[in-house]
Amino acid sequence: MNKNAKMILIILGIVLVGYGIYTLVAPEAAVSIGDFSVEAQDNTNSYITIVLGLAAIALSFLGGKK
Repeated sequence: MNKNAKMILIILGIVLVGYGIYTLVAPEAAVSIGDFSVEAQDNTNSYITIVLGLAAIALSFLGGKK
């Protein structure tokens, strides 16, 4: 695997992990009425995004040298 492909995989992996963590932490919907507030979150897609990012980073390091 050449250097350009490795760098693309590393950058893609970092972006995917960052986006996955952001969607995991940030609430999707919030309603507040006076002192009462309710927040709803669905985190299933963020776990998939984090795993794909980690897989891209691992693949970039496991690529063989020529």
